Amino acid sequence: MSNLSRRRLLTLAATGAASAALTACTSTRERATTAYTQPVAPFQGPQLSLDPAFGDARLMYAAMVDEGHQIPAVPIEQIDPRYYRQIVPNPTGEAPGTVVVDTGNHFLYLVGNFEQAIRYGVGLGREGFEWAGRGVIEWKQKWPRWFPPNEMIDRQPELEKYRARQIPGTNNWEGGMPAGVNNPLGARALYIYQDGKDTLFRLHGSPEWASIGKSVSSGCVRLMHQDIIDLYDRVPEGTPIVVTGGLPPVEVAQVQF
Repeated sequence: MSNLSRRRLLTLAATGAASAALTACTSTRERATTAYTQPVAPFQGPQLSLDPAFGDARLMYAAMVDEGHQIPAVPIEQIDPRYYRQIVPNPTGEAPGTVVVDTGNHFLYLVGNFEQAIRYGVGLGREGFEWAGRGVIEWKQKWPRWFPPNEMIDRQPELEKYRARQIPGTNNWEGGMPAGVNNPLGARALYIYQDGKDTLFRLHGSPEWASIGKSVSSGCVRLMHQDIIDLYDRVPEGTPIVVTGGLPPVEVAQVQF
């Protein structure tokens, strides 16, 4: 088991709660505000058309190995093509480098230059609708462990083996579900803060590809493993994020092949 500082444990435990159908997504937790002295550098729009991360959906969502984890291919024929990762005209009105979560249409946009944006399909839970506004992606983590909250363990005793445990005589903790493709947080997690406080609103990977484009019973904002990895690599810590349900409906998918 990996040892964790108490501070980090609290944040990871909160993430577990957010992914486990609790109302933790709307709670807040104190954390010192990080001072970012360098502006976020937006990606350059014209280069997107040459980016190998776009094109044939069979390649975008093919099986892959990441950090030693075997990620299976996504059965793309079972997903509406509008939710494939793609380049679209920017509908958000936000500045380049901004992440926009459109809860009304189940899309996430990363705004680029020249009126372009990368659009990803997302799945939402009840908690995913309960926070809206502007924040910052305060920090990111690859293949996070999942810590179910004590209240969940009390209801589901089979999760006892994942309970966070303090190491005697130290301020460190251990436990949690090991990272993996079936971990509720998936391949990556991005943690959203507002005014220096943890919103418990997360962008994270998910093995449940069938939930993309839908509102399921739990969690915050989930992306397919391949998409959360792509997004993680494009946005630095300190990236501004807007969560809104106010963008106009999208009726026609704009897929580039």
